[in-house]
Amino acid sequence: MAIEKKTIRLLILEDSQNEAERLVSLFRNAGSATRVHRLSSSDDLLNALQQTWDLLICAPSSEHLAPSEAIGCIRRQAKDIPVIQLLPDNDSDSITEALLLGAQDALPQGEDERLVLVAKRELANLEERRARRASEVALREAEKRCQLLLDSSVDAITYVHDGMHIYANRAYLKLFDYEDADELEGMPMIDLIGNSDQASFKDFLKNYQSAEGQAELACTGIKASGQGFQAQMSFSPATYDGEPCIQVVIRAQSGNAELEEKLREISSQDLVTGLFNRSHFLELMDAAAERAVNAGQPACLAYIRVDRYAALLADIGLAGIDLVLTDLANLLRAHFSADAQLARFGDDVFAVLQPGLTPESCQEHLATLLKKVEGHLFDVSGRTIQTSLSIGVAGLNEKTAKPQEVVNRAHRCADELKDGNALKVFNPASELAAAASRGNITAMIQQALEHNSFRLLFQPIISLRGDSFEHYEALLRLINPQGEEIPPLELFSAAKDAGLAEKIDRWVILNSIKLLADHRSKGHNTRLFVHLSSASLQDQTLLPWLSVALKAARLPSDSLVFQFSEPDAIAYLKPAKAMTLGLNELHCKVALTQFGCSLNPFNTLKHLHIDFVKVDSSFSQDLSKAEHQEALKTLLASLHAQAKLTIVPFVESASVLATLWQAGVNYIQGHYLQGPSQSMDYDFSAGDE
Repeated sequence: MAIEKKTIRLLILEDSQNEAERLVSLFRNAGSATRVHRLSSSDDLLNALQQTWDLLICAPSSEHLAPSEAIGCIRRQAKDIPVIQLLPDNDSDSITEALLLGAQDALPQGEDERLVLVAKRELANLEERRARRASEVALREAEKRCQLLLDSSVDAITYVHDGMHIYANRAYLKLFDYEDADELEGMPMIDLIGNSDQASFKDFLKNYQSAEGQAELACTGIKASGQGFQAQMSFSPATYDGEPCIQVVIRAQSGNAELEEKLREISSQDLVTGLFNRSHFLELMDAAAERAVNAGQPACLAYIRVDRYAALLADIGLAGIDLVLTDLANLLRAHFSADAQLARFGDDVFAVLQPGLTPESCQEHLATLLKKVEGHLFDVSGRTIQTSLSIGVAGLNEKTAKPQEVVNRAHRCADELKDGNALKVFNPASELAAAASRGNITAMIQQALEHNSFRLLFQPIISLRGDSFEHYEALLRLINPQGEEIPPLELFSAAKDAGLAEKIDRWVILNSIKLLADHRSKGHNTRLFVHLSSASLQDQTLLPWLSVALKAARLPSDSLVFQFSEPDAIAYLKPAKAMTLGLNELHCKVALTQFGCSLNPFNTLKHLHIDFVKVDSSFSQDLSKAEHQEALKTLLASLHAQAKLTIVPFVESASVLATLWQAGVNYIQGHYLQGPSQSMDYDFSAGDE
């Protein structure tokens, strides 16, 4: 039950530290990364409000700051921070009072599952409000740019409301010989139309009010001087100053109306089939998306690909393929109703947009089309050709803000029909798998967690001083749908951003315990190093869960070494300290990795109960230089003085082994010894001979 993929910035008004931490753990257990601040006074709140926060949870009461005062302060500062008020009981008057004060919701303390659901709703609402505000800013900018374009357009453009001019650009004034827009303001547009065309213009305008989309009308325009000219008017719905109106674009005709009409028609047509071309069809998709969002009118898009097009083209040539496509276009025209909009979308692709229909209602009709085409005999210069179609289907609805996404969905569905002559309707529930196959790392991680499809690799950590244990580090890997390994940095960065790091850590721990128990049962005295993310360091439920898991596997606690990085330890020193103490009580070992790069690394070490220290990889690079050797020796000497067992990673060549031996390193790890492997099969006895 993930609340948000990004980090939630949480304010908590709660006097009890334990209760505050329990509330935070609710969110983390729900899969959310959280940044938390516990409020201690009104001044503290004022300081906190200098930053951005996503949610405030108020306890029923606080000695330091009354919940009503906190809500009032947020309102005075005009901050958009949703507030959830917890109550001592389910009293309806108290709930009403909290809502009147400005809380978004109020619920009894202790109803944890309900609290998470309410928080999820309020965070989603907050994101919508933020997105709306960003859209409003973008809209204002777009309107400014549109106004500049209108004013400077070479086309004569006016906006008409109830038949009256409400705006006219400079080109429009010039076309009708007016000096100033004020002369036209409030003037009926019909006054600029020749007497013989006024009746038809009035009828057109009356009927257009209820029509949708773009329409055209040819009539006589009358200049201020009384001179007439032939004009072609294009009408389209618009808004001006927030009011619905009609945009009229007027082009003075060259005298050859038929030619101009033909040119316009050609610009929107595919020359081979006579259907709409791709660019015009995308305009139709934009208009359909607008109707879906604003008027709730659904539409269905069918993305129709001709099967085995390349082989067909090689067989019958370009001229032959044009004949097949023309025949197929006629077949599509006959199959679909008159209001369906048909286009040739690509060399081997047709697209059909059916307004007012959903993908489900189109399915049967499209299945009939498949059979028709499969049984159709195409005649190419006396030769009989047969082909079939792959059809991907997706719908436009009130959530369709981006029509290109609908095209992409239908396209992907058609691509998935490898054998052709089939139909696939986009299923929103399968979007996760689709996103994973397209390379979305977060989606791949979610799928791997659901289907247990991560891969664990093991790299030996080898003692230079003799050891009764065989040590390995467990490394998590994820393979993408193309069979390639996702770089670990990308994988863990995406997991952290998506709030999935804790879940991944638990998957690794659980599977490491199972594999380790099995490996030890074969007589191996093996220890595994398992990594903990910063999210797990802060997870107070991890230790009790780990205790149960170890007992269930009947595994000695000291056979697991939990490691976390120095940067994470510095950022979360207090939880890291608590975690190392807790692991020590469980008799698990603890390692600190990437050590030695902070300003004062030993200050961090002072606060933590650490058994192993893995120095940062930068210390093992370029050890041929004396100053680098000295830096490593100095660091290791200080660690050994504190009785820490040291590990040097990234040992990539034999030449550094003598230096590391002299420096007194306890353990080494790297590709020179053995890279990560799917099994724990390193021969530790080889180094003892």
